[in-house]
Amino acid sequence: MTYHVYLIVSKVKKRTFSYVGYTNNIDNRLKLHNQGRGAKFTRGKKWKLIYYKNYSSKKLAMIEEYKLKKNYKFRNIIKKKNGF
Repeated sequence: MTYHVYLIVSKVKKRTFSYVGYTNNIDNRLKLHNQGRGAKFTRGKKWKLIYYKNYSSKKLAMIEEYKLKKNYKFRNIIKKKNGF
């Protein structure tokens, strides 16, 4: 089974929020975030997927998710490339 590490962003007024997660069904997960049924932090905002990467195992995806959550420089580079 393939797992995905993803970065989503939401812009509320002049502030940009980002969220990193992992899943095995990225389309369904983004839909849940936008319906307010995803993670508690993501509720009440409209999210846009700007980055994802595939991994062959859940363990690898969880390790890479943790790294991306802590790597604010890389997250900001991704956001700038996508106009956020």
